[in-house]
Amino acid sequence: MKITHIETVRVGERPDIIWVRVHTDTGLIGLGESWYAASTMEAAVHDHFAPLLVGRDPFAIERHWLNMFRLSDHAGYGGAEMRAISAIDMALWDIKGQATGVPVYELLGGKVRDRIRVYATSAPFVGAGELAKELVSEGIVAMKLGPTIQVATPGEGQYLSPKELDHALQPFRDIRDAVGDDIKIANDGHGKWALPVAIQIAQAMEPLDIMWQEDLMPLMNPDALLRLQESTSTPVCISERLLSRWQLRQYIENGAARIVMPDLIWAGGISETHRIAVMASAHQVPVAPHDATGPVNIFACAQVCISSPNVMIMEHVRSYYYGWYGDFVDPNLPIEDGWLSAPQEPGIGTRLRPEVFERADVSTRMTDESVAVPGMTDEGWDADDGFTPEMSTEMDDIWRFRKMAIDESERRIADPAHLSVPGGSEELGARKRSRR
Repeated sequence: MKITHIETVRVGERPDIIWVRVHTDTGLIGLGESWYAASTMEAAVHDHFAPLLVGRDPFAIERHWLNMFRLSDHAGYGGAEMRAISAIDMALWDIKGQATGVPVYELLGGKVRDRIRVYATSAPFVGAGELAKELVSEGIVAMKLGPTIQVATPGEGQYLSPKELDHALQPFRDIRDAVGDDIKIANDGHGKWALPVAIQIAQAMEPLDIMWQEDLMPLMNPDALLRLQESTSTPVCISERLLSRWQLRQYIENGAARIVMPDLIWAGGISETHRIAVMASAHQVPVAPHDATGPVNIFACAQVCISSPNVMIMEHVRSYYYGWYGDFVDPNLPIEDGWLSAPQEPGIGTRLRPEVFERADVSTRMTDESVAVPGMTDEGWDADDGFTPEMSTEMDDIWRFRKMAIDESERRIADPAHLSVPGGSEELGARKRSRR
């Protein structure tokens, strides 16, 4: 099996979302997703990373992740490059799951649970108590809101009067008055506050039994965040603003982070989110994956949630789930009675609906094997003049090993017994028939 071309899909109605589809010569198509500055990320997918991927074995996920990361890290990783890596990585795992006939969590070590609790993010300033009643009736045990975000603007996050703070706390009091302790409440500060004000807010909220304080301060100084954590009994949560294990590591190791919230479609995909969960587990720190974006992200997060023992809870935007998600993916999320169940379909568990490609506002872009970079794709391979004969021989051996892996993958896929996948791909069969 090899990657034949990479496709991006965007729709005008949702300008921030972008889907990445990795096509193979067997007809299997892997689906990935990311969010934010979609046109910039689209360029990263096609111009930056596609030449490293097309013509190669989609099963070599770790190899591809390293090649993409090393290329982007040359100029400082992050931003559109990391979002592109995340979406491509997700799509590669989807291909591997489809080809082997199992959900991705089975490839990450298997289930540690059948389902994970979800919490609802976003609430109105007026009416938060009534929303809490609805959530409790649906079996949802936690919610997140951010009423301190707006009041940060006038003072640039450097000052908050007691009257303004009391005003910001009203939605939390309304929730407690409406449902008591039947629901947990998290506060999201969107990184607006200086350390003294962050401490003021966290301590004022303590009597309301807050589940966590998320991003009261910008995540730029692990020592400053540790001082916030030491000032409050409420757990401090580090969020989607940190990308990759390397950015999260300092906050976990110094004790500033009591809860870790990576965003899979920004932090490095399924591969990196799985690694972050393992790293956090070594410090007895739970993980609560972030989501406020598209539906494919939650399907991918479910693979990590189901296979990682230290996952605490999964975020979702209830209005998205009941609203536009179903217009774009099939199946929709397996959420019921406040729980996200383990997806049962091979791969990540969902597909873009065919109607997406018939929309008037859809745009797609393809990159095929004509852009492939020949030979090795690691940085330095083209510096053959600087190699000793022994080094060149060793690099040749590595390349031969990778070529053998591609050949073996193609042999397995060509085996009819291997293709008898439970719930196999109808699209694969249709494409094979069309080639005949």
